[in-house]
This record gives sequence, C-alpha cells and structure tokens, in this order.
Amino acid sequence: MKPRPAMKIKGTTILVLLIFLFLGTLPFYMPMFRVSLFGKYMCFAIVALGLDMIWGYTGILSLGHGVYFGLGAYCMAMYLKLEASGGALPDFMQWTGMSALPTFWKPFANPVFAIAMAVLVPMALAILIGYLTFLNKIRGVYFSILSQAMAMIMSTLLIGSQAYTGGSNGLTDFKTIFGKSISSPVTKIQMFYATLIALVLIYGVCRFLTGRRVGRVLIAIRDGENRAGFAGYNTASYKVFVYALSAVIAGIAGALYVGQVGIISPNEVGITPSVEMIIWVAIGGKGTLAGPILGALAVNGFKTIASENFPELWSYFIGVLFVVVILWLPGGFVSLKEVPGRIRHALEVRKNEKPRETENFVSEEKQSRAH
Repeated sequence: MKPRPAMKIKGTTILVLLIFLFLGTLPFYMPMFRVSLFGKYMCFAIVALGLDMIWGYTGILSLGHGVYFGLGAYCMAMYLKLEASGGALPDFMQWTGMSALPTFWKPFANPVFAIAMAVLVPMALAILIGYLTFLNKIRGVYFSILSQAMAMIMSTLLIGSQAYTGGSNGLTDFKTIFGKSISSPVTKIQMFYATLIALVLIYGVCRFLTGRRVGRVLIAIRDGENRAGFAGYNTASYKVFVYALSAVIAGIAGALYVGQVGIISPNEVGITPSVEMIIWVAIGGKGTLAGPILGALAVNGFKTIASENFPELWSYFIGVLFVVVILWLPGGFVSLKEVPGRIRHALEVRKNEKPRETENFVSEEKQSRAH
C-alpha cells in the first residue's frame, strides 16, 4: 500500500512536464491569436496553483481571490497607463476633471516599483485579513463568506473611485511595456514565455513546499486542525503564511495578465471570477498541483471553443462540464487514470453478487419445499 503515493507523484510530475512541453512549443505551430489566449490561460493557471495551496492542501476555501489577482493587475496597469500617457495626465483622469496626477500614482511610473507593489500589496492585505480571521478562529464556511464579501467590496470600491481607477471601464489603452510596443508580435512572444517561466517557477516553489515539513503540516491542518494544534503547531501562523503566499501568487498572475490582455477592470475582481478560479481547481483536481494547471487550461480552452461556436449557450456547457466532473470524477481530471480500475472493480462486485443472489434464491426455494 505504501508505494501508491509515490506512483501518484510520479504520474502528476509526468503530466506537468507534458503540459509545460506543450505550452513551450505552442508559438511554433499556432497563430498569434491562440498563443495570446494560452498566455492568458497560463495566468489563470498560476492563480489556480495558489488556490490549490490554500484549498487543496490546507482546506481553506477562499471565494475572494479575485481581489489579490486584481490588486496585482492594477499595480502593473498603473505603470503601463503612465507610460502610455507619456508624462501627461491619463485620459480617464482628464475626463473626470482632475488637473494633477494623484500623489500615490507618481511612484508607479517606475516599473520596478510597480512590480514590487504587485507582490507586496496583495501580500500585505492577505496578512492583515489572515491575522484578523485565523487568529480569531474564523474558519470553514464563515471564512468563505467573508472572502466573498471582500471581493464584492473591492469591486464596488474600484467602480466608485472612477477618478483614480477608471471606474467600471478599468485601465486600458496601453501602448508600450518596458519601452516596447505591447502589440508587437515579438513582445507578445516574450510575454508568453515570461508567463510560462513564471508558471514553471511557481510550480517548483509549491512543489518544494508541499514536499517538505511545512507541506505535511498544511495537510495535517486540512485533515484535522485541532489535532495539529494539540501536536504543538501554531496552526494560525501556518494558515496566514499559506494565505499570504497564495495572494502573492495571484498578484503575480494579475501583473502578467495585464501585459497579455491589455486591460484590467472591476469585472476581474468581483465574485464571479473568484468562483471561476475555484472551479478550475475543482475540475482539475485539488491537492495535486498538476490538476489546477490542467483545470485552468482545459476549462478556459473549452470556454473559448464553446463561446466561439455557441455564443448564447457556452455558459451551459461549462455548467454541464462542472456537474459531470463532480459526479463522475470527484478527484478531477487527474483522476481519469483511475476510471478503468473503478469500472473493473464495479464489474467484479456485480459479478460476485450474482452467485450470492442465486444461492439465496436456491436456499429460499429449499426452505419453502421443506415447509
């Protein structure tokens, strides 16, 4: 029975390597439009990895991770907007009647500062929320509702602060990134591979952590937090750590997303995208690292295909896919390899039950004759 986990790790590792190989060779045989789409999907896969760390390994269901994704994206978008404005006041600020650039916007003209903030701002907010909730023993569905409320508040705040955030339109109309044209095919290829490298590195960090003592403690918290606490572990500190780590990962994904897509708006920060992120992890297979990557790529690819061919019905296809996976593949896509074994087991059970039914029928017949 012991070799089974090792086989599982080996199988998921091979799956991840195949995914990375597929992504790395995409620009050689796919049109630029599809390459850009997969660049966006990889950003979603990065978010899914962070969610898997807190949900799959620690048992914390966050329904508000769109907030951290959006914060990282807005930090990067502020730099891109200032670069596109060429030293002038951004257009949306002019439309709202502002005459000078807000003080907190000025440092974002520096790309290093913007990238640092895309990491530090989500981390700081996650640490604050984590300490306020986990130290006060808020867990389970209560934390999920709280995180969902946070997403709603952040989305409303961004829409209401039109003079500073662009309101419901968000930040867009970027021209360059690090001095290079954002619409250039060369720049798009560079952004694609930068996102792929980030995905590989973040997967490596998550894999390293889950394979060490901290990973075993996170699993212990997921399976029985009280028992982990009685064993001497400060479970709140571990939960704050992994929650902040997942927020940083989401912030990095958001910063890369802006460069890929060229826009960020409150629609990417609210409740709906946060729930979709959970769906990617659930469909791919939580607690595996490989599953969330596969889930994010597969679900969004399927979403694109369905919306292109059935523009009015694509949301129903996604719903059916989610229901089918939950009912027939509770372990997600990564559990597909277990389906043949489950079918064989069911057939064997059914085969063994038939002789028993026959024996029971014969014994009942004999008893009736004896009477």
